[in-house]
Amino acid sequence: MTFANNNELTSRALSVLRIVSAYLLIQHGSAKLLGFPHVAFFDGLQIFSMLGAAGILELVGGALLLIGLFTRPVAFVLSGLLAFAYFIGHASKGFVLSPMLNQGEAAVLFCFVFLFIAVAGAGAWSVDAMRLAKKPA
Repeated sequence: MTFANNNELTSRALSVLRIVSAYLLIQHGSAKLLGFPHVAFFDGLQIFSMLGAAGILELVGGALLLIGLFTRPVAFVLSGLLAFAYFIGHASKGFVLSPMLNQGEAAVLFCFVFLFIAVAGAGAWSVDAMRLAKKPA
């Protein structure tokens, strides 16, 4: 089966990628800050720590990405956050060039998905797209 190059379909698929990725990232932030889902490692997490700051960015940035508001700058910041997460939290365990061995696969994948979204935009199903549609020509 082949698909014709369809910009509308591509834009919708981009929206689905953005929404699912944001939903998954929100869970990381809510686990750190709200204790749900519960991850024992985050028990007693200080909000003014690196992990606390990451949780704030994950929760707030993830929510903005979920609805597609200020998508490009938010995705760019989150891409940087996940690059730092990889190099500080995972690569420091060794095996820098093999995220599979230092449990950093999710951080690397999130980093590059968000970098792609920062370049490609929010897609059709987003507040950003609605705001652009309402601008006078």
